[in-house]
Amino acid sequence: MYDSFATDRLIDLWLTEDIGACDLTVQVMIEPDEVGKFNMNAREPMIVSGIEVAARVFKRYDPELKVKLLVKDGDKVEKGAILIEVEGAARSVLTAERTALNIAQRLSGIANETARYVAAIAGTKARLIDTRKTTPGLRMMEKHAVTCGGGLNHRLGLDNGVMIKDNHIAVCGSIGAAVERARKKLPVLTKLEVECDRLEQVEEAVKAGADVIMLDNMSVADMTQAVKLIAGRAKVEASGGIRIDTIGPIAQTGVDYISTSKITQSAPAVDIGLDEA
Repeated sequence: MYDSFATDRLIDLWLTEDIGACDLTVQVMIEPDEVGKFNMNAREPMIVSGIEVAARVFKRYDPELKVKLLVKDGDKVEKGAILIEVEGAARSVLTAERTALNIAQRLSGIANETARYVAAIAGTKARLIDTRKTTPGLRMMEKHAVTCGGGLNHRLGLDNGVMIKDNHIAVCGSIGAAVERARKKLPVLTKLEVECDRLEQVEEAVKAGADVIMLDNMSVADMTQAVKLIAGRAKVEASGGIRIDTIGPIAQTGVDYISTSKITQSAPAVDIGLDEA
């Protein structure tokens, strides 16, 4: 879920940051006419994400490079799998190597972490969704990685839906007043969500006609009660303090969605390397 034009602008920034004035190592060691063939290898089992972007990094730096993708985003691969073959000017391959690896390692790490959370709620009705707590500049790519791991995307940005939080409610005076104000100008196909941290707020949000009700940092007992109160009149999202060791009991409460920033903010990068073929 990323646009090639926008992606190329990002790649240009990444390469400029890493290279500086020049790649001094290859300039002093590698002759301009030397060529090589290299493989990008998975050094552990993983769900692949960002591999098309990694391939694009090489081609963006040197359009003459021959880049062959052997997997696609969302594929599950074992340790030792070849992800990309790159052939051409050795200077170009070695200069772009780190940038290509960085993005593939980061996004595949998010896909893997997402898959862990998805597995933890298997067998329940709950679906895992992400948050806007993403790396600045990488949101669309990181949200794409979430989908590669089996998760769903929440709002892509502030323009993707109305989320009424405590400060909005404070300004408007009540949940009912806040929802009423929003409904007057809300596009007809746009969802309206209300964040609640107490059961009495849940009742008010249902009465006001919220499309989605977020249960923020509630106990499992209160979430269970909230789901009963809502009784299918709105979709229910659980959020706040979600971890891999707490998500299972939360899913059992009957909520529709569980959102967590852990899958984007805390996902460890996977191990991918570039080796001579």
